[in-house]
Amino acid sequence: MSDLDATDGRILRELSRDGRISNLALAERVGLSPSACLRRVAALEKSGVIRGYRAVLSPEKTGIGFTAYVTVGLNAHTKSMQEAFERAMARAPEVRECHNITGNVEYLLRIEAADLAAFKHFHTEVLGTLPQVNAITSYVVMGSPKDERA
Repeated sequence: MSDLDATDGRILRELSRDGRISNLALAERVGLSPSACLRRVAALEKSGVIRGYRAVLSPEKTGIGFTAYVTVGLNAHTKSMQEAFERAMARAPEVRECHNITGNVEYLLRIEAADLAAFKHFHTEVLGTLPQVNAITSYVVMGSPKDERA
């Protein structure tokens, strides 16, 4: 289902804002009958355009007081090095996102930790011990004036 029309776009925008919106309210907002809206959403889900729904958690209320973006360069550009690094990141609960990127480094991570001490522990005891890692650069988030994940 690669041919999304304007109605599909409106449905996706509304669901991105509120994944728990009722079908009736969604249908009203996008200008469809409830049955047509339900069929469209089901088709978007079946085709994989909509991959799932999730809760957006409050960092403060879940004990997350520190966020950083970290770039990681590997020792070598081999498939085995990348796979080993990705397995390690999949096991690390502090890593909320792991992206293989282009440029001077191989990975961009979004790290969430309770505080600076917890981040330092992750930086030293997890990233710093991986034999694949050659370079680490951290960017501490001081504020997020726009964050569409929330």
